[in-house]
Amino acid sequence: MSEHDDKTPAEGSRSPGEDTLAPLAETKPTKSGGRSSSPLLDTVLTTAAAIFLALVIGAVLMALSNQEVIDSMGYFFVYPWDFFTRSADVVTTSYGALLKASLGSGEAIAHTLNRSAPLICAGLGVSLAFRAGLFNIGAQGQIILGTLAASYVGFTWDLPGPILLLASIVAGILAGAVWGAIAGALKAFTGAHEVISTIMLNSIAASGVLAYALGELKSFQRPGDELGLPQSPPVPDAAAFPEVFGVHLGVLLAIAAAGGVWWVLTRSTFGFELRSVGANPDASLTAGMSTAKVFVLTMAIAGALSGLAATMFINGDQASNNASLVGTVGFDAITVALLGRGTPLGSVLAGLLFGALAVGGGAMQTSSAGTAPEIVQVVQGLIVLFVAAPAAVRWLVRQRRKEPTDTFAAKGATA
Repeated sequence: MSEHDDKTPAEGSRSPGEDTLAPLAETKPTKSGGRSSSPLLDTVLTTAAAIFLALVIGAVLMALSNQEVIDSMGYFFVYPWDFFTRSADVVTTSYGALLKASLGSGEAIAHTLNRSAPLICAGLGVSLAFRAGLFNIGAQGQIILGTLAASYVGFTWDLPGPILLLASIVAGILAGAVWGAIAGALKAFTGAHEVISTIMLNSIAASGVLAYALGELKSFQRPGDELGLPQSPPVPDAAAFPEVFGVHLGVLLAIAAAGGVWWVLTRSTFGFELRSVGANPDASLTAGMSTAKVFVLTMAIAGALSGLAATMFINGDQASNNASLVGTVGFDAITVALLGRGTPLGSVLAGLLFGALAVGGGAMQTSSAGTAPEIVQVVQGLIVLFVAAPAAVRWLVRQRRKEPTDTFAAKGATA
């Protein structure tokens, strides 16, 4: 155990990122109205209420997007029963399809776990940056660079199986780390705001590096592609994650990464410095800490975690690298970090939830209700919206708490 275990980040004037440094385990129970209340329990209840409210609103949207329900509204005051029965049928059918597709069988659970793995890894990277007071929006670009490096090593290097897999993973992690460290260095040495620099780096990665590699570099172009789409060859089986019951090794790596982030944050000297800089960079600098080192290393580690997320696509799914491979995982990682309240465990649970919603969203569309999968994205947005506004959730569920508690929120927001 480190000598800093029972220390807390420097106190003083609250920086914009201090709310991201609310380790739930370090908060103490408070009393409200004569009743003891655990901040952790309050956080869990508020998050559960946010998810429940989002699902309720999602149910309303499902009903109102169904043509039969809309038709029944034309004679609602004559025979309202039709409206309610059809609405209930649409909602139960849609949510039933979502649950069945994501958790209804061993194969479905394996698919959900595999889909959650990149969200967990990238969410951990965003969460770690939050704890240092940094808003890392660059996970998307870091993942793109990771996919390029992992796929290039995977399908060009001639190495024995396990070594080729290891080299491909390391290449993806290093590429993400370098891309993340650029934003950290710009922040540390030029004062460039990380939000601006990471957004620009995302554009450079997608429209510059990826487009050039797929369009101009012959080694990245899949020969004999009948679709005519610029894409790379998939990595060979030797560079693919081994699977057990349909769950690939990447899922275990994602869980291990969460444990590693927890250790760094709570059991290492660098984790103490990271949390201190996030709480009050001026006080940390006065205390002799190097904020520049923290900014660069934090963004490098965050990028490395995004690079690990990239290997889930390349080495886990053995997917060809193309312009749409990553999708919006890098941006979804921000919602994972927010819902997970900046904690490793929270990021894992949020990644699993969003992975299940992503897998089940397609099944909702193919169900008899024909619910648009975009409803799932709306539900995800509502969950994060409610989590970012816990006071509104408490008001809606009539929780009576008067004093504020430390709650994770977006940078600059207070609970």
